[in-house]
Amino acid sequence: MASIEAGRVPARMQGPVSVHHPACQAWPGRGEAPHRRDRPEPTSMSTTENTSTGSAAAGIPHEASGSLLPPAFLALGTFAIGTEGFMIAPLLPTIAADLKMSISATATLIVVFTLLLAVSSPISTVLTARLRRRDTLLLAMAIFTAGNLIAAFSSSFATLMMARILMAVASGLYVPGANSLAGVIVPEIKRGRALAIVSGGMTIAIALGLPLGAVVGHAFGWRATFLAVAAMGLTAIIGILLGVRSDAGAGVAVASLSQRLRVVRQTSILRLLGISLFWAMGAYTAYPYIAPYLTAVLGFGPTGISATVSMWGIAAALGVSVGGTLNDRLGSDRVVLGSLIALAAAFAVMALSVLLSPAQALLPVLAAIALWGFSVWSLFPAQMARLIAAGPASEASVALALNTSTMYLGFSIGSAMGAGIIGAGVVWPIGAVAALTEVVAIALDRYRTSQVAS
Repeated sequence: MASIEAGRVPARMQGPVSVHHPACQAWPGRGEAPHRRDRPEPTSMSTTENTSTGSAAAGIPHEASGSLLPPAFLALGTFAIGTEGFMIAPLLPTIAADLKMSISATATLIVVFTLLLAVSSPISTVLTARLRRRDTLLLAMAIFTAGNLIAAFSSSFATLMMARILMAVASGLYVPGANSLAGVIVPEIKRGRALAIVSGGMTIAIALGLPLGAVVGHAFGWRATFLAVAAMGLTAIIGILLGVRSDAGAGVAVASLSQRLRVVRQTSILRLLGISLFWAMGAYTAYPYIAPYLTAVLGFGPTGISATVSMWGIAAALGVSVGGTLNDRLGSDRVVLGSLIALAAAFAVMALSVLLSPAQALLPVLAAIALWGFSVWSLFPAQMARLIAAGPASEASVALALNTSTMYLGFSIGSAMGAGIIGAGVVWPIGAVAALTEVVAIALDRYRTSQVAS
């Protein structure tokens, strides 16, 4: 799963901001970042850092044109990465059965992927800082495509794990780089739309790629899904070669690791990152194990699982869009708190539903999963807006980069917790532990609000 955040972050956002999820891989919001009265409105693009890794660009390159086609070509890559990152969860039982492994052991494919993406993303960005931006994206997408091809033809768990490692490194390099480049190859007036297009690839992956991946995997085998994503990756490579200039993004600089550490030491940022951590932990305590949960509680087979995952994906895509709109109307703090409460309630219903018969549990479980999909991503635009407002404008994108790493760290911890629960042979604690984790996030959010108000 990959995460996305938009490139330049001025004091007032001009368009959607999105984040990779997933891990994650995060997804487009529609609200403006809060305007800080104590922060002057920038008159020029002084620093652009991609928020997933912190790529900084000093000024709009001279080749910026009015066309939005180059960002559309970049979106092909985010769509491929988003599809791969989300589709593996509903296929875990199928992969486990084919490799003759337990689901909990197979889930390490997700644990390692999300952990490595969180750690490698800023490092790989710094290491490739001297490459041309287009070359960096082509390298990342080539590695990602190769990883999917290896996975498609893998015959052992070790080979599949190696493929997922390659995909994690490539995803952590590509997604932030694509957003950073999209933010500087168009005029400032079109920057919001360009960033929305690139991050929209991830949104489409949630709403369309995820259910299609589940359907293809159950119909033709899990290896076919990786082959399909490899074809998407190859298409993205061709699109970037044909549609993005070789010197695109000239002048883009990369923030150093020391700059990131300076931002993370700020108390206001740390409090928000703590909320993101527990939000992500709760989300991924449950998500990778949605298939075994549905089988155990509702008796669903592949068709029912695919349909339910499709519903979750549509609800998630709606949550991102509506969350951004609510952020504008109600304010960030209210949206975050409401989303966390709804998410905790959804997980609690899932935990309690194991006490019911499959027929009795059907409606409560499906309603809870739809609420889960919606609320887990309705939070994200508002949380990003709070991070943007938490410090100086020059550090906003670095704060969002830290949020991405924190999110994927939470995904890794949560998926490891879920694997332990599944390994113990029980299902109900998945919802219970996820709900309790979100309650911790709520408590941290209320504490932060009280400190800000005092």
